[in-house]
Amino acid sequence: MSVPILLYHQIAVPPPKPMPFRSMFVHPRNFAQQMAWLKRLGYQGLSLKDATPYICGEKHGKVVAITFDDGFANVIETAAPILKQCGFTATNFIVADEIGGSNTWDQPLGVVHTACMGREQLRRWMELGHEIGSHTLNHVRLDRMNANEARRQITESREKLQSVFGTSIVSFAYPYGEQSPHHRTMVREAGYAWAVTTERRSANAHDDPAGLPRKTVRRSDTALHFLKKVLTK
Repeated sequence: MSVPILLYHQIAVPPPKPMPFRSMFVHPRNFAQQMAWLKRLGYQGLSLKDATPYICGEKHGKVVAITFDDGFANVIETAAPILKQCGFTATNFIVADEIGGSNTWDQPLGVVHTACMGREQLRRWMELGHEIGSHTLNHVRLDRMNANEARRQITESREKLQSVFGTSIVSFAYPYGEQSPHHRTMVREAGYAWAVTTERRSANAHDDPAGLPRKTVRRSDTALHFLKKVLTK
């Protein structure tokens, strides 16, 4: 069976034009409606870790994996209550050196300063049944790094998250979706079980576990656009 893996970034009121990457903001009202649609259609929203048995074909059912990139504080503040109301779990991919920091990788591009979750917020996220995964140390473009730096970003981010939170980190997200066969090998060697890209289709048992596709949900997605992403392969 195929399982859609949804990708969100910020769940907040979108900033005004002409700020770049406004599409990465999903209004809380729209997010609540999207989760309600999933519930109404009989889908169970799951973290990537919980969804992988369905992707592999070990379990069967109507499931959607819900993921967030970057670890923004507005996700715990705004999305978490909505997920709890629906009985859903999700995965948040954390930029390990920005715990309690901000989106420093975006700000040179003109993106509004946004806080990332601190340690206590991340602990609360996990207490709610959600997963955290790694998104490198500094949200780097892996294809612009030499092999040693790419490996360090992939490996040390996992080690840091495991040390801070005392839990096994098994999921990884490639920043900007950029990756190669060499990066997938590094991910496997670092000890991750799964990694996600930004290839736009649903995941299935034939996919490389170190290169699972995801479908990005954007600010401008109507209900029809959202449902199409969920229902199509």
